[in-house]
Amino acid sequence: MMFLKNQWYAVAWDSDIGGKPVGRTICGEKIVFYRKRDRSLVALEDCCPHRLFPLSQGFVHEDRLVCGYHGLTFADSGQCVHMPSQDTINPNAHIRAYPVIERYRFIWVWIGDAALADPALLPALPWCADPAWAFDGGTYQTACDYRLVIDNLMDLTHETYVHSTSIGQKELTEAPFEAKLVGDRARVSRWTLNVEPPPFWVHNWKSKERVDRWQICDYSVPGIITIDVGVARAGTGAPQGDRSQGISATVVNLITPETETSCWYHWGFARNFETDDQGLTMRIRDAQGGVFMEDIEVFVHQQQNILARPDRKMMSLNIDAGGVLARRLLDRALVQAADKAA
Repeated sequence: MMFLKNQWYAVAWDSDIGGKPVGRTICGEKIVFYRKRDRSLVALEDCCPHRLFPLSQGFVHEDRLVCGYHGLTFADSGQCVHMPSQDTINPNAHIRAYPVIERYRFIWVWIGDAALADPALLPALPWCADPAWAFDGGTYQTACDYRLVIDNLMDLTHETYVHSTSIGQKELTEAPFEAKLVGDRARVSRWTLNVEPPPFWVHNWKSKERVDRWQICDYSVPGIITIDVGVARAGTGAPQGDRSQGISATVVNLITPETETSCWYHWGFARNFETDDQGLTMRIRDAQGGVFMEDIEVFVHQQQNILARPDRKMMSLNIDAGGVLARRLLDRALVQAADKAA
């Protein structure tokens, strides 16, 4: 097993799913999503039982999903309610319906046992919905094992080399860091003290004064990473908890497996400064999107080498401590799930 079934997975941003069917593959399962006229969400197996045509290639009529091949029609329960050229309906013409909810600007699906799909198990992402924060982001379909994205986000020293023109600086590779377990999460904390701010923070803090910079990464199973980031005027007490002389933000990363070698990477940037400036929100979103595209190139090259060299294993260095802890939590959960299924 490399996928956890009994988990909520981010499918898309709330604006990405409307009245037309949208197909997504989540942990190897093909699912079709759409909204009914009351804006409630439906998630069904993306396969018509008649000739196995993808229902995401069909259309929605009066809140029901119609197959684009022969017109079989399905209610939101997954039961077929219409077959062409016959009055009776084969009772076996039923497809799976998945629990689906909308929260924190994202749509989430549960691909495991529907009886266990408790919305309370959804991770808390308060920045995404709190009006005191401005939040926006995007999604990338990425040709790599989802665990490579987790590794990347739990070791931010790569910023020095991959993102040298935006958020990277050489001091990141020199500053001490702490990696530890905090309850059911893996955490990496790094403080870079009395340094010049990199270009991204110069632009948003509007100053080139020397700063104390922080990056605190929290990983939760299966693929949720939030990163508390920011800068404050050097020596004003930020490491001790006083961030009043700076600005901060939270980067939200939701990594959803698609297949064994591909994933959906949903990301967003939440800030609590100049929250009423929509133009700034869009500019930050576009800038962050460019940063993450640089990561995507890394993931794709990594995955290609992994497939070309199945006998090689990746080496772990001290900087990988956070990723090692995250994988340990994920592996433990996978083992526990496999034991329950046995």
